[in-house]
Amino acid sequence: MRAKPNIIVTGTPGVGKTTHCESLVQNTGLKHLSINDIVKERGCHDGYDEEFKSWIVDEDKLLDSIEDEVKQGGYIIDWHACDLFPKSWIDLVVVLRVDSTLLYDRLKARNYPEAKLQENLDSEIMEVLLQEARDSYDEEIVVELISNTSDDMETNVERIEAWLMQWKRDNAETQ
Repeated sequence: MRAKPNIIVTGTPGVGKTTHCESLVQNTGLKHLSINDIVKERGCHDGYDEEFKSWIVDEDKLLDSIEDEVKQGGYIIDWHACDLFPKSWIDLVVVLRVDSTLLYDRLKARNYPEAKLQENLDSEIMEVLLQEARDSYDEEIVVELISNTSDDMETNVERIEAWLMQWKRDNAETQ
């Protein structure tokens, strides 16, 4: 049993994953595991996709690269996908959602190529990442949170912190 839980914060690019994670790290002492950074820094990719301006992730290399760390617990995993992480590693899956008009503006501000922007909007509208989380993990550990405003983010962070405190209480006897 881990002394600290692992949490995935997932969602379409532009929903506020990294902002949520940074706030949680500051408030909880958990460690931020930015999968985008890991992929680049540890070479867990098969090259770069010019059309989508993103790395082509080698999921096996990625999982091998982070396994020892994540199995110890205490990580907030920040990535736009969640289904590749083994169920046994994860204690909570937070799927951030945002209004599609806001998402469009956020992605446009990031200068996303049109194809990438459209793919991400479609993914959000069709609830692809929410469904992926529900298909990959037990229902009781998947939570959907709205991330349209900074007030939403504050409320979300407070909810996740409250969950973390409860997890610690629930798991104190088993340690």
